[in-house]
Amino acid sequence: MPWQIEFYADSDKLALDAQKAAFARVKQLDLTLSDYDPDSELNQLCSQAKTGQAVSVSEDLFTVLQASQEISRKTEGAFDVTVGHLTDLWRRAYRKRSLPAAEDLQAALEKTNFRLYELNESDQTVTFLKDDLQIDLGGIAKGYAADEAMSVLKKYGITSALIDASGDIVVSNAPPEKEAWIIAIAPLRKSDNDPDVYLKLINCSVATSGDASRYVEIDGVRYSHIVNPETGLGLTKPSSVTIIAKTGITADALASAISVMGTKTGFCVLKKEKAEGYVVLGGKEEPEVSRTNGFEAFVDQ
Repeated sequence: MPWQIEFYADSDKLALDAQKAAFARVKQLDLTLSDYDPDSELNQLCSQAKTGQAVSVSEDLFTVLQASQEISRKTEGAFDVTVGHLTDLWRRAYRKRSLPAAEDLQAALEKTNFRLYELNESDQTVTFLKDDLQIDLGGIAKGYAADEAMSVLKKYGITSALIDASGDIVVSNAPPEKEAWIIAIAPLRKSDNDPDVYLKLINCSVATSGDASRYVEIDGVRYSHIVNPETGLGLTKPSSVTIIAKTGITADALASAISVMGTKTGFCVLKKEKAEGYVVLGGKEEPEVSRTNGFEAFVDQ
């Protein structure tokens, strides 16, 4: 996935050194958290862990798994990183343009539950409570990596920066002589006109979870790449969920969760997390727009 880093530095050398270090950190995290790379630490854990056996993992992997479980509990499972078998089924479904077999879907659902792995913070271990769990950190890893890249820049004295992790954005102080970073929210559909909502952000993160381009139509039904962990099915109503939160890891995960939960219960979660949301639901009629009470404060008028 494409990444972009924009920042202000006092010299070319400082800028070069800082960006190299930031991207090196992102590459390191990709080798740790990727579910595509068979040699990643995550995939090695999933392929080698035995039921009931505690496995020591790196600080990065433990941190992301711990954050994942916390958000899973807060969203009552709407966010769940144990959906790996489900996402594998749907990747094949996209290619073949046919629904997963019912028996395969049921088998994957039986291995999907965030309570099926336990964490021990004192010795930094993970214990799987069921064989053949497959963890997919696609809904949270980019946000964490963006946070970490920003931390690297700050160590180099970079105080005004924007990290764009393929749409998951983390910003620090505003650009020189500016009030804030201006971020556009992509429209619900690719064919729509230019964005009509722009955000002004400093020292926070914004993430959008949507299916404008990642979906498949099967037997006349449009299935999103976003999978409901409870049913195992891709969401069938077009949506775009934008979350503003303090950190990238929180915004990234909550955007996925609210897509599944919907606004009624999802906005209650956002209030507790001191995050803001903007949700557009599509259909045959005009899109339905919902926003949290505090979202308007971030809109660039």
